[in-house]
Amino acid sequence: MNVNIIFFAGSAIAVIALSLALLFKMQRAGQLREQVENLQRSLDEMDEQAKLIIRTDIELNKTQEELDKKVSGLYALQRFSRAISTTLEENQIFSGIETNFLEDLGFEKALIYLLEKNGKFHNHLNIGYSEESLKTIESFIGGSAGLFRQILDEEKMISSISGLPYGNEQLNRVLKVSSFVISAISPREGAKGFLFVGTENTDALITEGDEELVVILANQLGQALENARLFEKTWKAQQELEKKVEERTRELKHLLSEVESLSRRKTDFISSVSHELRTPLTSIKGYAAILLAGKLGDIPDQVKERLEKINRHSDELVHMVNDLLDIARIESGKVTMKQEPIKIKEAMERAIDLLAVQAKEKKIELKSGVAPEVQTVFADPAQVERIFINLIGNAMKFTPPGGSITIVARAARGAPNNMVEVDVMDTGCGIPPEAQKAIFEEFYRVDNPINEQVKGTGLGLALVKNIVEAHGGKIWVKSTVGSGSTFGFTLPLAV
Repeated sequence: MNVNIIFFAGSAIAVIALSLALLFKMQRAGQLREQVENLQRSLDEMDEQAKLIIRTDIELNKTQEELDKKVSGLYALQRFSRAISTTLEENQIFSGIETNFLEDLGFEKALIYLLEKNGKFHNHLNIGYSEESLKTIESFIGGSAGLFRQILDEEKMISSISGLPYGNEQLNRVLKVSSFVISAISPREGAKGFLFVGTENTDALITEGDEELVVILANQLGQALENARLFEKTWKAQQELEKKVEERTRELKHLLSEVESLSRRKTDFISSVSHELRTPLTSIKGYAAILLAGKLGDIPDQVKERLEKINRHSDELVHMVNDLLDIARIESGKVTMKQEPIKIKEAMERAIDLLAVQAKEKKIELKSGVAPEVQTVFADPAQVERIFINLIGNAMKFTPPGGSITIVARAARGAPNNMVEVDVMDTGCGIPPEAQKAIFEEFYRVDNPINEQVKGTGLGLALVKNIVEAHGGKIWVKSTVGSGSTFGFTLPLAV
């Protein structure tokens, strides 16, 4: 009995020990499974991370390749821009696109067509095609003109990734490429066109970056064409202008020659006629003087009155003839001004003294003044006095009683600074603007009521102008109707 008890106790203990051992192993197995699961999850995460790293590396490499391609393309565009910026000839612009330039952009084929005035596309650049292939392409372009005109009209770009409505197969087949880009060339001046670039390399896929580079290239070509055409247009306009200027210059020289010839003939005619008039005028005046003196017997008062008119009008005719002769001589250069230093105030006062009686009769005040720095001029004394007599006498004709005439000499304003300016100012009726330009012409008289009453030949101011210009000076008039006139002229200052 004791032995059985001991056996059963030992068995129970063994069962309990085995159970404990089994329980321990089961716990250990659970822990191991959990560790295995954790390891599997870690492996899965590592696998995903590895895949992500690989994808990222591939994308980075792709991005780097795309960036390298863009940088290479931009450098190529920069070289092309420099090449076309050095010429303004249309043909040389197209020749700037070379094979190595295309290769830098990733292409080996290129075409440029421009739409001519006859409505047909004309080839201006061919890279990568034989003459036979080019004929096939031109036939295709002619048959598909609507597509290419649409590209021009809309100034658009199409490519093998742009999704053409009818697919790319036909274009790829005719143009013998696997991918391509076509972009409009749109200068503001002249014919528009399109640029085609393509590649046969099936591994070289067109990207948006390629499209952008081709569009930039087409825009540069358009700008270069516009510059060349504007230059040609400007050059032609300049040539035409120069031609017209030359023709006009020849015409003007011919007209000037005719004017000079007419002027010489007029001067010679006036001089000849004036000389011829002197003899009969002298005879008329002489006979009138003899009759007035009673050397041929007493004459009635009525006859005497008429002889006095004959004598007076003869004097006026002699004066006019002398003026005409003086003008003719000065214009022909036959009169030499005997220039010497003279006191301008003395010449001015002599003229005033000579006309003082007439001024007093008309109740016109004569005033004069000379600035200290312009006391002496370099001129012909007799001719300067003649200038003053004519200008003051002319002013007296048109200044009403109670008016005034002022003669002032001062340093000329502005260049040249070696001249004296003299102004003869009156308070007369003034000269209308339309008459001021012609007032120094021979025989010209202003059309106004005063001129109808005042006698004159219209030669006094013309003579003054010739004398002043013979001294190297200028003469002008400033006037307002109803407010008087100012006749100004310049003479060289004596140094």
